[in-house]
Amino acid sequence: MADLIPPEAREETGRGEAIPETGRPDTSSERQRPHSVSRDSGQKPERQGASPRSGQGGAQRQPPSNAQRQAYAAIDLGTNNCRLLIARPQGQNFVVIDAFSRVVRLGEGLAQTGRLSDEAMDRALAALAVCAEKLKKRNVQLARSVATEACRRAENGGEFIERVKRETGIHLDVITAREEARLAVLGCHILLESGEGPAMIFDIGGGSTELVLIESTPTVPRILDWQSVPWGVVSLTESCGEEPADAEGRAAHYAKMRKLVRDSFADFAQRISPMREKGPIPELRLLGTSGTVTTLASLHLELEHYNRSAVDGLILPAEAMRDVSARLSTMTPEERRAQPCIGTERSDLVVAGCAILETILDLWPADRLGVADRGIREGILRSLMAAGGHPGHVRRVVEHLDQR
Repeated sequence: MADLIPPEAREETGRGEAIPETGRPDTSSERQRPHSVSRDSGQKPERQGASPRSGQGGAQRQPPSNAQRQAYAAIDLGTNNCRLLIARPQGQNFVVIDAFSRVVRLGEGLAQTGRLSDEAMDRALAALAVCAEKLKKRNVQLARSVATEACRRAENGGEFIERVKRETGIHLDVITAREEARLAVLGCHILLESGEGPAMIFDIGGGSTELVLIESTPTVPRILDWQSVPWGVVSLTESCGEEPADAEGRAAHYAKMRKLVRDSFADFAQRISPMREKGPIPELRLLGTSGTVTTLASLHLELEHYNRSAVDGLILPAEAMRDVSARLSTMTPEERRAQPCIGTERSDLVVAGCAILETILDLWPADRLGVADRGIREGILRSLMAAGGHPGHVRRVVEHLDQR
C-alpha cells in the first residue's frame, strides 16, 4: 500500500500528534489531527502536509543520543497478514525507518482442518525471512514478534513457532486475545474523537475480532470491558462456504454471516447495554483499526490507489460505511476485484469484513466512525519504548484487562 509520506519522515503518533508523559496529545503543536468528513455531505477531507522535521527552522540539530539511535521493531503475524514496523524514538514521537507487509493467509483452511497447511506455513516463513533480513540490516536491538488467532487455534501452531525460530531466528510470542486487544488499543487510541463517556475500539482481524469498551482518561484509556470472537475475515469466509452466484443467494449468504457474528456478540451486547442506557447518553464514539475499515474508507473517498495519509485518522459518517458495505455485499467476485483498493487479494474476504463491521455498527450505533491504519505493531513499539526508558514515551501503558 502506498504512502504519500515516506516512511523515514512519518511520525507515528496519531496524524503526527505527540503523546507527552501525561499521555495527552500535544494540543500546542500544529501537527495534523484526526480529520473528518461531514456526516451530512460526505465530502472528502483536504490533504495536509507532513509535520516539520526536527532540526528545521534554523534550530541547531543536536547529535542523537544512544536512546535516539536505538531501533525498535514489532512483527505482527496474523491470520491473513505478516507485518513489520521498525522505528526510532524522536522526541515524544517515533519515526518509522522501515516497514513491510505481505498477505500470507496463514489461517487458510484452518476452519476446516484445525491445522496450518504446509503451503500457508511456507508463505508465512518466506515473509518472516524478509523481516529477519530487515531486522539485521537496521541493526535492531530490541524487538517483539507476536502471532495471533491462527497460531492460537491451530493444532500444529507450536510446531510452526519452533520452525520459525529454527529457520529465521525470530521468536514468535503467541499472545492471548486479551493482550491482542490491549496492544491494538495502545496503538490507535489517540485517533479516537475527544468526548465524554464510554467509547468502542474494535479490530477486525483475519481470524478474530476484538471489541474493547474504553473510558477516556488524562493519560491512556481505561478498559471497561472487552470481547474477542473467533470471527475474522478469513475464518468467517471459510466457515460460511462458497459464495453463491445468484443475487438472492449472495443476500442469504451475507445474512448468514451477519447472524453468526451477531450471535457471537450477544453476551458482550448484554454486558454493555447498561452503559448505553444510563442517561443522559453522551454521543457515542467509535474507532476501528483493520484492513476492512481502511479499505471501505478508501472506496468511500473514491481513491484510485490506497493512500494512508488520506485514510489514517479519517472520521466519516457511519452510514457511509454501511452504504459501501451493502454495495459490496451484492457484487459478484469479479465486480469486487475491479474496485480500486480491493483487487484479487481482498475480493473474497471483504464481504466478511463488511458483515462484521455492520454488526458492530448495530451493537454500538455511533453517528461517526474513526478509521485507524495502525494498531498492534504501534502498540508493541510504544510498549517497548516505554519499557526501554525512553523519556519521551508514556511509561504507563493500557491497564491490564480484568480476568473473566
